[in-house]
Amino acid sequence: MSATYKAVEVTSPGQFTAVERPLIDPGPGQVRIRVEACGVCHSDAATVLGQFPGLTYPRVPGHEIVGRIDAIGPNVTRFQIGQRVGVGFFGGEDGTCEPCRRGDPTQCLHPIIPGITTDGGYAEVVIAEARAAAIIPEELTPAEAAPLLCAGVTTFNALRNAGLRSGDLVAIQGIGGLGHLGVQFASRMGFHTVAIGRGADKANLAAELGAHEYIDGAAEDPVAALQRLGGARAILCTAPSGKAMGELMGGLGVRGKLIIVGVADDPIEVSTLSVVFGARSITGSLVGTSIDEEDTLAFSVLQDVRPMIETMPLARAAEAYARMMSGAPRFRMVLLTGQ
Repeated sequence: MSATYKAVEVTSPGQFTAVERPLIDPGPGQVRIRVEACGVCHSDAATVLGQFPGLTYPRVPGHEIVGRIDAIGPNVTRFQIGQRVGVGFFGGEDGTCEPCRRGDPTQCLHPIIPGITTDGGYAEVVIAEARAAAIIPEELTPAEAAPLLCAGVTTFNALRNAGLRSGDLVAIQGIGGLGHLGVQFASRMGFHTVAIGRGADKANLAAELGAHEYIDGAAEDPVAALQRLGGARAILCTAPSGKAMGELMGGLGVRGKLIIVGVADDPIEVSTLSVVFGARSITGSLVGTSIDEEDTLAFSVLQDVRPMIETMPLARAAEAYARMMSGAPRFRMVLLTGQ
């Protein structure tokens, strides 16, 4: 086995550098993973652009990691050498802060985040906390599984934890990297699924993904269209526009929820009347733990949910990141180490 591995690290804001790093052994509670695929997520911008508080360089980005364990640290009993696992945005919790002690580890005040607080998956090898590793079903290829560990669990958890019932009218704002998975999950969970996009050209795609209705926001008012359908029980907001999210508040039915999973640069503005009269609410949802990721993967296999992806070799990581940021892919970029 080689004593080194290839990685692509960010050495300063916007600067990618291909390097050879020495192979190290995992510490207590950790596993070493030979990476097969790593998704390129918009959240990687926090590392590439130096946006995360306290970030230090050099740092290897990437938090949608799939590979096989090739070394196990002390005190790890759950995994075996050669087992296929994945690690998402939630890379571990401190276990001592108040959210952790109250059983809410994804809201940990000092989380481990691959690619941000520790080196991530733009590499042939990554060291990960064993408690954050999810078992990958053999029915999924590495490239298919990688985006499900972030975009997948984000939309899956947001919908299944929203207190919805089968048949409820659920709208998905945006048909992009998050939204195209949200539409699939919503329809396969048994909701009356409405996709909201811009342009008549997206109608066929929405139907292929499982949407029962498509609202073209460029041709009609989504709020009026939703109210004609009876008002949404929930609207999953995936497109990063605070203005667009706020405008959808009026499309909710009584006690409807605006669920935010897309992170926007601009604020959300809503009328207090629309909140108070109708008891509507706004809530956020953030990824999930390793067991949530395993639930997402299992449901995806059961109901044939798959991300739409483009792949590039690890050596072209900078190009893949730039393409993702441009919004050009349909819909997720994935780096493969075997190419």
